[in-house]
Amino acid sequence: MVRATGLLLRERRARADRRFGVRLFGAVAVAALAAVPFGLLLVLVEGRWRPLRVMDADAARRLHESALAHPGWTSALRFLSDWVWDPATLRCVVALLTAWLLWRRAWRLAAWCGVTAVAGALTGLLVKTVVERARPSLADPVARAPGFSFPSGHAMTATTSLAILMLVLLPLVPRGWWRTLCWSVAVLSVVGVGFTRVALGVHWFSDVVGGWLLGAAVVASTAWAFEAWRADSGRRRSSMAEGLEPELNEAGPER
Repeated sequence: MVRATGLLLRERRARADRRFGVRLFGAVAVAALAAVPFGLLLVLVEGRWRPLRVMDADAARRLHESALAHPGWTSALRFLSDWVWDPATLRCVVALLTAWLLWRRAWRLAAWCGVTAVAGALTGLLVKTVVERARPSLADPVARAPGFSFPSGHAMTATTSLAILMLVLLPLVPRGWWRTLCWSVAVLSVVGVGFTRVALGVHWFSDVVGGWLLGAAVVASTAWAFEAWRADSGRRRSSMAEGLEPELNEAGPER
């Protein structure tokens, strides 16, 4: 009886694994459709909606004046943007996390990390290429960046990367103020990335908002696929407060 039950459970999880792969990549394809706020913002950017242009220009002007007046502050922002919160730095952290998950034999969670990170990068690049929005052109720039402007790659990478870190590692963080501290650091980092890009004059404010929204849409879509796998395999549904896989702190998280 026990053996039969074990066989049925393994078969159910095998079927769930096959559906998980399909759903994971399918979720990436519909991420843009799920991002209704991002879609609305994209329409306003493409339509050159005057109130949005005025807001972008005003924010760029005010922050640029402050950057010119405070060179030490500007140097600190460049360090944060080019090193601490640089997309390459954040992607390396996610890559290390994925390798650690593979070592822990958390195969599906590692797949989720890798697919979410790659999907975020490719989706952002595709949208940039389609929209072809020019970056701010300032008389005395304090920083420069290549490529198109919308959405902000820094803002999108920060959103996807920090969401991945939080949703994966949360089960390992003690409950209470430790989790509050981790969420606070993650949110402040995402907001800080956006602020540095506008303050340095390499993005419009709406570029940053677009990066936040699109990054959140990608994470939400792939997280839904992971939750669907958990349901199919007979596991209980997890909440945002528990992380994607609450069993990660156990010896065999995906057995």
